[in-house]
Amino acid sequence: MSANEFSLQSLITRTSAADPAFVFDGAAASRIEFAANVEQTAAWLAAQGIGRGDVVAVWLVNRVEWIALLFAAARLGAVAAAVNTRYRSAEVAHLLKVSGAKLMVVEAAFRSIDFAAILADIAEAEVPALQKLAVVGTDAIPAQWPCVRFDAFEAAYPPASLAQNDVDLPVLLYTTSGTTKGPKLVAHSQRTLSTHASSIAKALKLDPQRHSLLAILPFCGTFGMTSLLGFLAAGATVHVLDAFEAAPAVKILREREITHSFGSDEMFRRILALTDAPRPFPHLELCGYAAFQPGWRELAAEAEARGMPLYGLYGSSEVQALFSIARRSDDFADRIEGGGWPMSPDAKVRVRDMETGELARPGVSGEIEISAPSRFLAYFNNPDATSEAITADGFFRTGDIGRLRRDGAFVYETRAGDAMRLGGFLVAPGEIEDELKSCSGVADAQVVAVDLKGQARCVAFVIPAPEPPQQEALIARLRERLAGYKVPARIYVVDAFPVTDSANGVKIQRTRLRAMAMERIAAE
Repeated sequence: MSANEFSLQSLITRTSAADPAFVFDGAAASRIEFAANVEQTAAWLAAQGIGRGDVVAVWLVNRVEWIALLFAAARLGAVAAAVNTRYRSAEVAHLLKVSGAKLMVVEAAFRSIDFAAILADIAEAEVPALQKLAVVGTDAIPAQWPCVRFDAFEAAYPPASLAQNDVDLPVLLYTTSGTTKGPKLVAHSQRTLSTHASSIAKALKLDPQRHSLLAILPFCGTFGMTSLLGFLAAGATVHVLDAFEAAPAVKILREREITHSFGSDEMFRRILALTDAPRPFPHLELCGYAAFQPGWRELAAEAEARGMPLYGLYGSSEVQALFSIARRSDDFADRIEGGGWPMSPDAKVRVRDMETGELARPGVSGEIEISAPSRFLAYFNNPDATSEAITADGFFRTGDIGRLRRDGAFVYETRAGDAMRLGGFLVAPGEIEDELKSCSGVADAQVVAVDLKGQARCVAFVIPAPEPPQQEALIARLRERLAGYKVPARIYVVDAFPVTDSANGVKIQRTRLRAMAMERIAAE
């Protein structure tokens, strides 16, 4: 099989594909039109000085330009770095610095997000590689860097000199939780993306003439991007929301007779809440979901009764989303659990007992380790983190706890470390703690996640400096620097953190901090 069979371009040249390929806000794009968009975008990128190995940061909501930029970067041998639209200045600056992006394609504005204001809080010295901004929807925004308009679909640029199609070079960078101030960048190649997309299409037995996807997840994350690529590989039509809202999702599910969708439990809960019909979506065959909120089992039972079959799944930026999913033949209790069966027949899952270090037998919980064609290349520009995450025989150490089932599937149980699941994203406490410690009046800080009114929120404990901090000022500062879901719901001042002595030194008792947080919230 030639290398071109593993290129992203191969996903849009499949035979027996349905048209249109995409429907964005009612506007349809055929596969031929999208292929033309890709070539236009490659020419535009080349005109901006982007070539082999260069990184382009993409800070956009779900729009056809996002996908065209990824495919065009692949054509040039360049790399697209996905920027979460919920990021704020500290997070954007970190991503730009670590990736070395030369160009960033950005929205002018979207709903309440002021992209220009966020960029204004980033010093040029923080991101020395960034040379230019390209703005979708307007000529320029106020910024420290030169601005051009993204007009690839309108203006004629000289055709680009396409790079040799090396499908094993980095082409897409996702962000994932880090142990230090900012997230790590997970590098994937055309091969890892396209092979996994094809595995999804085959495992789900997608028929381009019968099946369709409602894409409600952001393309900047592996959950949204992977599901889109899987349906593109199948030749099925993808209907896209620029950002999730329940009302338009309900409308499209009904009117377009959608068969598949993937999202969080909260998304499907909000969709069901907007309709009183006993079986509102008769064409729905499968809704793959990740459970982040309490009450997900009750939600799954209600959804099942109303004709919205929820299937538990598993994934990560490192092995891609939709790595595995439950099967139709599974018992309901097993089907709604996270985990399931790998999409790829070549994937291997094992569980290692964290006490003995030995591989665990079925039914025994331990750390999940994965070897698969969908596995990432490396953490971009971070060889130390890469070597720590990969075993000597090539398995990715997920940091997740789970167990093997006797039938060959596996169950995801919880996260091994201290990372928190906030707003549907995995967040390292250290990222928020470092921002707190940079604030005036804070000597030290610790952050834990708690269940607050049915939602996962973070609570901060701070040790004050000689001049104590003002909570309102702290919150205001964090809202400027971090995505809203990372801003603590409460900030409590303490004299010291609870600690315990161990053979390896003094450790902070995060379990005790969580209990303290819940006690104080209950007292309020």
